[in-house]
Amino acid sequence: GCNPLAETGRSKLQNQRAVLNQQILRAVRMRAGAENLLRATTNNKVREQVLLELSFVNSDLQILKEELEGLNISVEVYQNAEETFSIPLVPLGLKETKDVDFTLPLKDFILEHYSQDSSEYEDEIADLMDLRQACRTPSRDEAGIEMLISYFLQLGYVENRFFPPTRHIGVLFTWYDSFTGVPVCQQNLLLEKASILFNIGALYTQIGTRCNRQTQAGLENAVDAFQKAAGVLSYLKETFTHTPSYDMSPAMLNVLVKMMLAQAQECVFEQIGLSGIRNEFFTLVKMTQEVAKVGEVYMLVNTAMNQEPVKENIPYSWSKLAQIKSDHYKALAHYFIATILCDHELQPGDDEDQQEKALSQLYDNVPEGLVVLAVLKDKVQRKQLGKAHLHKAIVYHEEALRVCGLCKKLRNIEVLQEVLTAAHKRSLLKYAQQETEDDFLSLIQAPDIQPKTEHKIETIAPQFSKVKVKDFFHKLGPLTVFSAKQRWTAPRTICLHPEAGELGFSLKGGSPVQVYCLDPACSAASAGLKEGDYIVSVGGMDCKWLGVNEVLEKLRSVGKQPVELEVISCQDTAASLHSKSATYSMGMQKTYSLICLAMDEDKMDQTKKAPLKLPFLSWGTKNRQKAASTLCLPSAVAGSSQIKKKLSPFTLFNTENRCKLVDGCVTQPLDASRVLQ
Repeated sequence: GCNPLAETGRSKLQNQRAVLNQQILRAVRMRAGAENLLRATTNNKVREQVLLELSFVNSDLQILKEELEGLNISVEVYQNAEETFSIPLVPLGLKETKDVDFTLPLKDFILEHYSQDSSEYEDEIADLMDLRQACRTPSRDEAGIEMLISYFLQLGYVENRFFPPTRHIGVLFTWYDSFTGVPVCQQNLLLEKASILFNIGALYTQIGTRCNRQTQAGLENAVDAFQKAAGVLSYLKETFTHTPSYDMSPAMLNVLVKMMLAQAQECVFEQIGLSGIRNEFFTLVKMTQEVAKVGEVYMLVNTAMNQEPVKENIPYSWSKLAQIKSDHYKALAHYFIATILCDHELQPGDDEDQQEKALSQLYDNVPEGLVVLAVLKDKVQRKQLGKAHLHKAIVYHEEALRVCGLCKKLRNIEVLQEVLTAAHKRSLLKYAQQETEDDFLSLIQAPDIQPKTEHKIETIAPQFSKVKVKDFFHKLGPLTVFSAKQRWTAPRTICLHPEAGELGFSLKGGSPVQVYCLDPACSAASAGLKEGDYIVSVGGMDCKWLGVNEVLEKLRSVGKQPVELEVISCQDTAASLHSKSATYSMGMQKTYSLICLAMDEDKMDQTKKAPLKLPFLSWGTKNRQKAASTLCLPSAVAGSSQIKKKLSPFTLFNTENRCKLVDGCVTQPLDASRVLQ
C-alpha cells in the first residue's frame, strides 16, 4: 500500500475522513447514553437537561455530516493534474476501518481445531495482517486493484479455514459508512469481504477520474474504469443482499451503479468530440443524439437519488450535480440541432431523403403542423424551429446555473462554473444572431429530442480469476478436507510393522490419502488404525498434500523397518448455527445509529423444533423487536472472551468418542457422569 503519512491530496482527504468518523462515533455514543438516561429517568429536571443535551448532540452530528459531505464532493483532488476544461467526475471515497489483530484468535483455533503447533504459523498470520493493513491505503492504479482483489480472495481461504458456521472465533471487524460515518461492528467475516468489494469499486472510480480526458487513450481508460466500478458494485449488490451499512444497501448500490454508467457515457461523448465537432449536417445529427443520451442517463440518476431511502443519505451536492449535468447536456443537444437548422440550408446537390430521415430520427413526436421535409426546404420554418431549440437550450443552461448557485459546495468548483457559463454565453450569442423584428410571431414549441447512442455502456463483471493467490495457510492441508466445517480427532501415532512386505490395508482418495479395506488381523489394526482414517504424516514427514502413489512409495522405501504414521479420524458435528443477525434500527433513516451484532443467546426448548437459521445480516423479527433507536458498541472489544455461554457438556463431547485431554494428549474415554463432575 501507499505511505499513510504521505502528504498527497488524496491521503489528506482520507485522513480527514478517518478523523470525522471518530468524531461521529463519539457523538453517537454520547447520544446513545442520553437516550438511555431519558428512558430510565422520571425526574422532570433531569429530563429537561437530557433533552437539552440531545439537541446539542444532534446539532453536532448534523455539522459533522455536512463536513463528511464536503469530503465526498471534493472532486478536484481526484481529477487529472493536467489543465482541463471539463465538468469534474465524481469518485467514491474509500471506506475506513479499524485495525484487526488476527494473532490470538487464529493461533487458538489452529491449536484447538487442527491440533497443530500454532507458533509455526506466526509468519502466515503476520502476512495476512500486513496485507490487510496495506489495503487501507491502496495505490490509485492497477497494482492497488490487484492488491485489494488478492486480499478479497485470501479472505475466502481464511473464511473456510477459521470461521466455522457454528460459532464466532472472537475477531471483531469495524467499518465506517462512507456517507454517514456510522460504524458497523460485527464478528462476521462477510462484512469484511463486502467492505473490500466496495473499496475495489471505489478505487476504480478514483482511477477513472484521474485519467487524462484530453487524450483518446485517457478517455478509453476512464470509460473502462467506470464500467468496471459499476460491475464490482453490481456484484456486491447481488452477492451480499442484507448488508447493515447504508452505503452498501441494495438501493444505494443501485444508484451508484447508475451514476458510474452515466459517467462512462459522458466520457464516451467526450471521446467522440475530442478531435473537434465539424459543422456538418450528419455529424451534428450524431452528436445531438449522443449528448441527448448523456442528459437522459443523468436525469435517471437524479431521479434515483431523490427516492427513499437513498435521499436521506446521498450527498446533496451529488444529487444537484446530476441535475446540473442533465440540464447542461440537454441544452447542448438543443444547441446542436439549432445549429443544423440555422446553418445548413438544403442545397440542390444534397440528398433530401437522407437529410429528412436523419432529422426525423431526432424527434420522438413531430409537432402538429410541422413536416420535416417542408422544414428543410422552407428557410423561414427552419429559422423558427432553430430559434425554438435555441430558446430551450438557453432555458436549460439558466436552470443549470441556477441549481449550481444554490449548492454551496458546487459554487466553489471553478471549472464547473466556467463550463456552464461558457456554454450559456455561446447559446445566447447564437440566439442573438437569429433575431429579427418579427420574432414575436414565432410561437413554435421545440419538440423533445430522441436520445440514441452507438456506444452501449454496460457493466464489466469483476475478473477475480485473473489474480492468482496462494493460500497463506497452505500447510494446514487441502481445503476440501481441512476446513473449519469439519472436525477430527487429535492426530494419533500408529507404529506400523510391515509383514512380508504387506501393509494390511489399501489407500484411496486424493490428498490426503484415506485408509480402506483394513485387515482387522494386521498389526496396523492392532496398533489402533481404523477404516477411513486419513494419513497426515509418514515417518515424521508431512504428507497432507501427497497422493496415493507418493504415500505408498514412502511406505515401501522403509522396507521391513517399523515406521510411524500419524492419522486422524473425521468426527460428525451436529451443532446448530447461532441465530444472530445484524439489524437496522427502526429509526435509523432519520438518525445516526450504531449497528452491531445482537449478543443475546437464544434460549430454546430442547423439545421444540429449532427455527430456521437466519441468513447473513438478515433483518430478523426477534432482533427488530429488541432494537432501540441506537445500538451501542461493546464497551470492551478486546474482552469478547468475557461473554459467557451456557453450554451443555454433551455439546463438547461426541457420545461415541468422549475423550479427555491431559497436556494435549488423548487418553481413555470418559464417562458422562465424570464429565458432569
